[in-house]
Amino acid sequence: MRGIALSLALPADYFARRYTADPLILFRIFNYPTQEVPKDMDVQWGVGEHTDYGLLTILLQDQIGGLQVKTPGGWVDATPVPGTFICNIGDMLERMTGGWYRSTAHRVIRNTSGHDRLSFPLFFDPNYFAQVQPIEGLPAVPDPDDSASRWDKANVHAFNGIYGDYLLNKVSRVFPQLRQEVL
Repeated sequence: MRGIALSLALPADYFARRYTADPLILFRIFNYPTQEVPKDMDVQWGVGEHTDYGLLTILLQDQIGGLQVKTPGGWVDATPVPGTFICNIGDMLERMTGGWYRSTAHRVIRNTSGHDRLSFPLFFDPNYFAQVQPIEGLPAVPDPDDSASRWDKANVHAFNGIYGDYLLNKVSRVFPQLRQEVL
């Protein structure tokens, strides 16, 4: 986050002072068991196209891989490189930077390798109660609203509120009962 702040000509501690002094951090371990594709079915995805909600996701893949990233030229495999991490930009970093940093659309192909696949993402997000605002003084990005091409058709630049509300709204689209049970 310090490097991103410096790349935007901001003080190195810009994000720490405003959003991440007490960040919302979630570490997950995903197991994608190997699965045959059922006959007469087109089942390609372990996880469909999406973007992460917060600031950054730091991901360690195993050697099997399966992550694909959407680029302007189409989908590309994020082939595992031993000893490295993948860093995905999330929706809130896109919102804060007015589109200078874009959230990374990605998906995971169905695991048919014959071996279980493991994935270890660490989600580094703003404080749950942080009021997420665009960074003042950044030059405007031409056409920052990319909702027409986004997987969820959402305009992250239209969001106004605390990060926790954004997170709960996104998660409750996938798990509708969760918001009611938690709150």
